[in-house]
Amino acid sequence: MSGMVIGIIIVAILVVAIVLMYNGLVKARTYTQESWSQINVQLKRRNDLIPNLVNTVRGYATHEKETLSKVVELRNQLVDQTKVAEPSTAQRQAAMQTSNQLSDTLKSIFALSENYPDLKANQEFNKLMEELTNTENKIAYSRQLYNSSVASYNIKLQSFPSNLVAGIGGFKAVDYLQVPEEETAAPKVSFDK
Repeated sequence: MSGMVIGIIIVAILVVAIVLMYNGLVKARTYTQESWSQINVQLKRRNDLIPNLVNTVRGYATHEKETLSKVVELRNQLVDQTKVAEPSTAQRQAAMQTSNQLSDTLKSIFALSENYPDLKANQEFNKLMEELTNTENKIAYSRQLYNSSVASYNIKLQSFPSNLVAGIGGFKAVDYLQVPEEETAAPKVSFDK
């Protein structure tokens, strides 16, 4: 009789452990999805600010049409890329690549203010620059948070015994967001004139 009670207790403990591991995996996966959502929120915020920036700059720098067109094109491309509810790793990487290109192009718009003193003095332009700079910082933080969430989730997937529950539950590893190789290279410096 006592052997049967011990057997029931062991089975109950195993069931509770499996449920806890499964719920931990669900929680980690959900945090990863939520952190990707935060990236999208910040990308949307930036995308919403860009038309105002373009319109402000357009009035001062009419011959910078190519740069402004590139910003609008990249913004529209990024809007399309971030519409996917559950993007694949390749779709996430493509969106981040477009985002990086957009960030670089925005830097050239910010640099325009040096050539146009009236633009530099424009309060709306300065406010937009500040908001976009803050948003760029939030995007960078959101990327870090995403990669941290991915690390926690992937660790759970690979750790024993939760890896057994992950296999049974169909949980799949998630890839990190990668920094493009050209952005990690040290800048070339030359003292020759």
